[in-house]
Amino acid sequence: MLDACVNQGAGLQQIGLQTAPKVIAMASHGDQQGELPLLWSLCSTLVDLGYSVVVLDAHAAESENNPGLLQLFDGTSWPNDQSGAPNAWSVLPAAQGLRQMTQHLPTSDRLLAPLGGLLGNYGVIVLYAQADILVDLLPGSGIEPLLTVSPLKMSSITAYKSLKQMLQNAGLKPTVAHIAVHDNAMRGQRTQSTIHKLQECSMAFLGYKVDALTIRVGDAEARIADDVHRLTLRLLENAMPLPRYQPGGSL
Repeated sequence: MLDACVNQGAGLQQIGLQTAPKVIAMASHGDQQGELPLLWSLCSTLVDLGYSVVVLDAHAAESENNPGLLQLFDGTSWPNDQSGAPNAWSVLPAAQGLRQMTQHLPTSDRLLAPLGGLLGNYGVIVLYAQADILVDLLPGSGIEPLLTVSPLKMSSITAYKSLKQMLQNAGLKPTVAHIAVHDNAMRGQRTQSTIHKLQECSMAFLGYKVDALTIRVGDAEARIADDVHRLTLRLLENAMPLPRYQPGGSL
């Protein structure tokens, strides 16, 4: 589960980059060792670019003591009495709320519409969820969910399963980030092995070519920042503008 946080660059959120929030997504496939640090860096980079960011975390369930997206749908006040005013960077539990969206609004072009009314003051909405949730929420959206591949032995296998699910069931073509560790030669070789396995399986069984962006971990800070900046711009380029949702009433 992610912890809610507020970045110190709060003044940047005042920059009006777009009137409508942008929606991007990150597909979780059980490799949080590789996913969470990159998600953290991604949010920091978005804030540096002038966006206020809210992460809807499908790994965290809402409750009375841990309110989130479900409470917003029910008309409950914002967590911590924020009254919807955006922090530079916030995280909301969203496991139940995201599932509820797919049940109550089955028309694909309206699935995310309610978020425009609830979170319209944010610049970027990040969906951090398992592939099956993204398949239900984003069919035909044109969003390229971020999919990470780390040096962990099973990473290529779980990433392939998520890639297959998103590609075949929703036409989603992920942006693949290859986490390359440079602290020693052995780990570097293992990192190359996992991304190569994903590319080989994708081509052999899906006929789909995976072009991965490399994120160099353990290298110079400036190079890491450059890698994440390039990745962030790629995700923004394929983000979906979210129109504000006017009709009243909760899901």
